[in-house]
Amino acid sequence: MTLLNALSTVFIGDAQADRVVPPTGFTARLTLFVAGTMAFLAVFALALSLASGRLAKRWGDELAQSSTLRISAPAGQMDAQTEAALALLQSTPGVASARALSSEEQRALLAPWFGPDLPVDTLPIPQLIEILETDDGYDAAGLRLRLQAEVPGAVLDDHTRWRKPLERAAGRLRLLGWVAILLIGATTAAMITLAANAALAANAQVIAVLRLIGARDSYIARAFVRRFTLRALFGAATGTVLGIGAVLLLPAAQPEGGFLTGLGFAGTGWLLPLLVPPLAAIVAYAATGAAARRTLAELA
Repeated sequence: MTLLNALSTVFIGDAQADRVVPPTGFTARLTLFVAGTMAFLAVFALALSLASGRLAKRWGDELAQSSTLRISAPAGQMDAQTEAALALLQSTPGVASARALSSEEQRALLAPWFGPDLPVDTLPIPQLIEILETDDGYDAAGLRLRLQAEVPGAVLDDHTRWRKPLERAAGRLRLLGWVAILLIGATTAAMITLAANAALAANAQVIAVLRLIGARDSYIARAFVRRFTLRALFGAATGTVLGIGAVLLLPAAQPEGGFLTGLGFAGTGWLLPLLVPPLAAIVAYAATGAAARRTLAELA
């Protein structure tokens, strides 16, 4: 019944009670502007939070089941140690596949730092071996001991030192997005409370006359709650539409762009911004109701 009463108060209202609240003016413009701006920012904060979650998952998936073996040995021993390492890896439980990168692949890896014309064949560059793991993974400590005994020039990198900081950074970005959404909601409530207080104070004489003719405080409060809730709903809907339009203008996810692209929504995530206007209306309803009850008690 409480929810039905709230909905009837907001969407049905009372034509006589609505006259208590001025339809235009500073408080009306302030409420519309604050609700629209905060909804616009909330859409971006939500996009940042969801994109950070996807980023953490992608980084984790890409690095979790792959490793790199680096072999540093004299030129005359490089081929023998590479073959020995490949044979050892093929017999290691948890290793799905292992292959030595070609000179062209290693040149491509170094090109961003040294240019495309790096003479890989004439430089003492370590041989890299790409390792793909099974779902169960392998025993990294045991593999390092075997490599130390059989391939002394090999160094295993299981990407743990890269994966954990990246996942931790993405997780903090996601948390920052949710904190921003909470702060946006709190700021919206504070600004709407100020606007409601200003409107109530400006209409103190009208409220006094209404009381003289028998109007109850609950009747007067409902009028303010209805007006400010609808203003917040309309402003937030406008800000949400503009926010979604701005998110659509962001560049799509691209491998070469890294985390600087793909910051929009994906899949069913596009439905989440639709929750912003009703949530803004709920915040406005609660904030205006509390402000109206407090101010009317002070004016008594």
